Amino acid sequence: MELNHHDITIIGAGVSSIFFAYTLINENPDISIHMIDVGKELENRHCGIDEGKECTCGDSCSKYTGFSGLGKSEGKFNYTNDFGGELHRKIGNERALRLMEEVDAILCKFGGSVREKYSTKNEALSEKAKRHGLHALSTEVRHLGTGLSQEIFQDMYVFMQDRMTFSFETKVEAIHKNDKGFELHTNQGKVHSDTIVVGTGMSGSIWLKKMMESFGVYPGETRLDMGCRVEMKEDQLKSILKDTFETKLKIQGLDYEATTYCMNPRGRIIRKHQHGLVMPDGQNVYEKETPSTNLNFTLFVPRYYSSYDDAMNRAEEIIGSINRGKDRVVVQKLSDFKNGMPTEALAGNGVVPSLNADIGNVRKEIPQLYSQALLDFLFALENLLGEEIHGDTLVYGLDAKFYEPKLFTDEFLQSEVKGIYLIGDCSGVTHSLSQAAASGIYLGKHLADILGA
Repeated sequence: MELNHHDITIIGAGVSSIFFAYTLINENPDISIHMIDVGKELENRHCGIDEGKECTCGDSCSKYTGFSGLGKSEGKFNYTNDFGGELHRKIGNERALRLMEEVDAILCKFGGSVREKYSTKNEALSEKAKRHGLHALSTEVRHLGTGLSQEIFQDMYVFMQDRMTFSFETKVEAIHKNDKGFELHTNQGKVHSDTIVVGTGMSGSIWLKKMMESFGVYPGETRLDMGCRVEMKEDQLKSILKDTFETKLKIQGLDYEATTYCMNPRGRIIRKHQHGLVMPDGQNVYEKETPSTNLNFTLFVPRYYSSYDDAMNRAEEIIGSINRGKDRVVVQKLSDFKNGMPTEALAGNGVVPSLNADIGNVRKEIPQLYSQALLDFLFALENLLGEEIHGDTLVYGLDAKFYEPKLFTDEFLQSEVKGIYLIGDCSGVTHSLSQAAASGIYLGKHLADILGA
């Protein structure tokens, strides 16, 4: 075997790639595996953003790149086909759920069982919600929290360290296909590989687009979710959360659908930095020693754009104008939001804001689509609760969830370039930690069978 030649080279060290490599190691330990990432080892991933400061990481931000990728965040694994991606459409409902069960078993093997799994399923709530124009989505959840999540992925790294090769702070600058497989040109030298598996997630979207275009493969439409983050009194949702820690509700409007995302009872709102934009994000109760008395969630409205650039330009146009070149997030009382009046003060407000944001007129700074969706949803929610949402509830603008542009993959996640596979969120098939990890296990079993034959 020639120097730097591997059976499989994985580009990206995020959650999907970790579960893919872990599966390969266990299914066929004789396979030569190489993992490349532009970021750092998990223990060396430090960014000023984590401490409320500016990012000083340079080209590759350690908050998003490096071993475990976004798995370094709050580590919330939702085991469901109801949301979080379309892996079930690719491989079937039952298989997707079984693979997510394997994901959970692996997490528990490395210590995840100390955080109890819970279910958001509530048949009575589902029936009642349906009568008021809402659809209650359900899932099994293992919510690890940031600290435990990092411990688990560090232990997985230690397990894999002597069983495969890693190259961190390494950029793949070009890939060429030849009779023997692929030749990867990196800033650390050349690498030869029979097969390439890409798991670059959202942070590698621009790189992936350029790489696939070099093979004459171009992505299709791109999804972008945007919506307001809501912070309210926790006890207002007590009647629908009495049997579950959280719930996910969907409303279908005339020209939109909207779904609650990242509901955090007793959580806080923090600033999220992505793609040069600053947004209000939810932090769960496990992240702070002093929990909040509020509950927060985002109501996301998905929209589809003809290209990734169009989607990003739209996000920049709306959220960038709110940010004003800084880390500005705007907040407004719900009573003012409903009346279209700016909020002038929050002193003595019944809902104490957990984020220091600019007081103003959210409704004036966002497109009507997102304000109308929120008003429709809250009206339906009030009917479901049988009471009015408190006027001191806070509305923050504007949160976003980004997706990779759609690239074709077959039933085994192989792209139009034979020998290059796409897993996790960069595939456009998964949008969650659990489904990303499941896609890694799925491909790991498939390639282990092929190479072991």
